[in-house]
Formats: sequence, C-alpha cells, structure tokens
Amino acid sequence: MNLRFVEAFFWVASLKSMSRAAEKLFITQSAMSSRIAALEEELGALLLDRRDKQIRLTVAGSRFLVYAERLLAMQREIKSEMGSAAARALSLRLGAIESVLHSWLIEWVQHMRETQPGFELELTVETTPVLVEQVRRGTLDLAFAALPAGGDGLRSRALPPMEMVFVGHRDLHRKRRYALADLAGLELLTFQRGSQPHVALLDLFRRAGLEPPRVHTISSISAMVQLVEGGFGVATLPRAAVRRLTERLPLKPLACDVALTPLPVHLSYRHDPGGGVPSALIDAVLAFAGSARAPAKASVPAPPADNRTAEGASAAARSRTRPRLSRPRS
Repeated sequence: MNLRFVEAFFWVASLKSMSRAAEKLFITQSAMSSRIAALEEELGALLLDRRDKQIRLTVAGSRFLVYAERLLAMQREIKSEMGSAAARALSLRLGAIESVLHSWLIEWVQHMRETQPGFELELTVETTPVLVEQVRRGTLDLAFAALPAGGDGLRSRALPPMEMVFVGHRDLHRKRRYALADLAGLELLTFQRGSQPHVALLDLFRRAGLEPPRVHTISSISAMVQLVEGGFGVATLPRAAVRRLTERLPLKPLACDVALTPLPVHLSYRHDPGGGVPSALIDAVLAFAGSARAPAKASVPAPPADNRTAEGASAAARSRTRPRLSRPRS
C-alpha cells in the first residue's frame, strides 16, 4: 500500500477539502484526486462521498481513517528510529500575531537555528482571525494568536497572558503616574477594531464612567511606535515588546492607576500522525515562551495604602519576577 496515497486520504478527511489537502501536500488537485481514486481501487471500497460538492466520509472511510492514522504514525516512528535525514529535518510553517513577534519569537527562532541544524522556517505575521483560519485550512503548522483555533483535529495550548501597558514619549509624558481620566484626554492608539486589546480598552473607560476617548485602531506595532515617537498620542502595547523598544527609542511605559487587561496568547496546531510538529517541540516552545516573559500578575498595581512611587512599585514587581525569568520552565 502506497503511504503517499494514505497520507492524501488522511488530509482530505481532516481538512474536508480536496483543494486544501492538495495545498497542504504541495500537489495539484488532480494529483490528489488520482491518489484517492487509486487507494479506493486498491481497497475495493468507496472512502469519500463527494456529492453536493462536499467531502464526507463513507462508513468504510471512517473505518479506514483509524488505520490511516496508525500507518502514518508508524511511518514517522520508523523514520525517527532509523535516523532518517527527513526525520531530523524540521520545516515549520509558523504564524504569529505582532505582539508575539516583537516580544520573544525572534529569540526562539535564533535558538532553534542554533540547536536544530535542519530547521527551516516559513513565517507569517497576521491578525488573529487570519491565523486561526489558516490553521483550520491546514496552511500553517503552528499559530500564536489571541484566540485558540477550534475544530476537528485541531489542538490548542494556552500560554501565559501578556502584560499590556500604556506607552508614551518620554519627553512628552513626564508625569510620575497617570489617572485613567488623564489618559481620556489624549489620543490613544491600540490594535485593530474588534481585537481583544481594542475591546478591553473601551471597556476599561466605560467601567470607570468615562467617555471613550479618541481611539485609533492600527494593526501594526511598528506603525504605532512611529506615531508615538513622533508625538502622536499614547499606545497600548505588550510590556515585553516595550522593553526592547525603549533600548533604542525615546519611549517609556506610563504608570497608571488602572491596569490594562492582559493579552491572551494561544498556540494552535493540527494533529498530524504522519510527521507534523513533534510534541516535544510544542512543549519546548511553551517552556521558552514562559521563561522569556514576566507573568501577567506583575502588572497588578500596588494597594493604595502603599506609599511607594509608581517607579518603585514597578521595580519591586520586576525584582519579584526576575528569578522566574532566568529559569526555563520544565
């Protein structure tokens, strides 16, 4: 039995689309149809019901899908055990939101390049809705987004949420601490309309009984940073990204009496018994992400009774979390 034909069937059944499966395996749709037809002829059973332009598994197809997963898993195990060069190589189609890219993803890619000589990366930086859809379609192996991707064959793991902060120009925003009412009078920049940071920011002002300020929605961190650097307003950005930016740009996080809602991050991927993303890699990237960033709870403001300055409270919070930042989680 030709395992390429088995693999073709598995992806058609998983993605419920002949064209998406063909795209996943980098073959034409006609070649995909030929492989399925050859497999059905060999088995002497119809595996797919193609009526109404929809892909459905027949009874025989549902039964064979179980065997297909076993066969592909065994193929992967054999290649790994025998030291196949193909098994050692790792080609990864990775998608990420900009917040992850500007925080720790580049360090992880550099780490992978040093530890995996056969590592090859295809990186897509997009918004959460686009990344979730690409994982569903099978065009990405891994995606870091603000929402998990759900569906048959899809799996998600939650990462620690990212602390969000207000960011201003250090020469223009000199107050030691800002009240939410102070920020209500400024131009505010946040991520695209309907995104979690955008909705959370508007909710923050509404809960405080303040009229939502002028909020500009921008999908690019680079664009927001350039606007703030040019003196146009205050942005809401992940603190992990701000740490990098303040090293070379006249920016600073603004201490505020109210904390922004942390940005959730989820790692989504599709189960692939035949050679997809190894589970060890999933665990490793989660450990790396957790060790590279401060926990979200560091953003909780100090109680009012504490007379420390905002800068002192921030320094104390960083001091409390620094030991955890230096040790990767197991």
